[in-house]
Amino acid sequence: MNLQTAGLTDPGKIRKNNEDSYWVDADLGLLVVADGMGGHAAGEVASGMAVEVIRDQVAQGLKTGRIPAVGQKPIHLSSRAHLLTAAIHVANEMIFAASEKRAERIGMGTTVVAALVGPKSFAVAHVGDSRLYLYRAGNLRQITRDHSLVAEQVAKGLLTAEEAEKSEQKNILTRALGIASTVEVDSDEYPLKPDDLLLLCSDGLCRMAEDALIAGALAGLNDPSEMCHNLIRLAVDRGGGDNVTVVLGWLSRSGFLDRILGRFSKRSNGKGA
Repeated sequence: MNLQTAGLTDPGKIRKNNEDSYWVDADLGLLVVADGMGGHAAGEVASGMAVEVIRDQVAQGLKTGRIPAVGQKPIHLSSRAHLLTAAIHVANEMIFAASEKRAERIGMGTTVVAALVGPKSFAVAHVGDSRLYLYRAGNLRQITRDHSLVAEQVAKGLLTAEEAEKSEQKNILTRALGIASTVEVDSDEYPLKPDDLLLLCSDGLCRMAEDALIAGALAGLNDPSEMCHNLIRLAVDRGGGDNVTVVLGWLSRSGFLDRILGRFSKRSNGKGA
């Protein structure tokens, strides 16, 4: 399989600054989205630092086989997932240290969601409410769970998903990168299949469009760049109330044999050519 990637960001219709940052690297298999927060452009600084540190730590770790000795090792996960998680811990330490050096940056922080794609699986690690979705065979599934007050209330049965979307507290995060010297990072691993699509996004997309609309913007397309443009246009057309960033990683069938096997599988499942 061949990993095709694309990313795109837009400030939206209301905000002047874009505090989102992203990174895509098909060779590393690395996808990252960060949504910054803080005054005096501190959000831009925090999200930019997160992306740069994670990129550099993952690249160095994959090259040398060494994993930064920060955070707890997820014992049920592979070394690739451990590396991704550790890279986020390093980013947290560096953002927090940078915020302590300048008064106008105290309290700056960022969300982050990152995926490290391998031949048969992907690792995901995140802090905050930026999301990763898996789009498979026309179905969109949210993989990450938001670290927000309303998401916790929904999980406890105190709010419905519809009530959470309308809540005035939906912007309150329970975790963010750079706010404290340590942070809890959620990480996991999932198998991949040919034609799977990974969508990473800031909340500027999922707050403007329901999952069904997001899935509709992806349907029938096989060009990640075109998908990104569709998703950005969807968020902006529906209000553009926040910065919006999308990153896509598509596991395309890279060879003739893969395509033939894919067609045969579809016919065997009664789905036609």
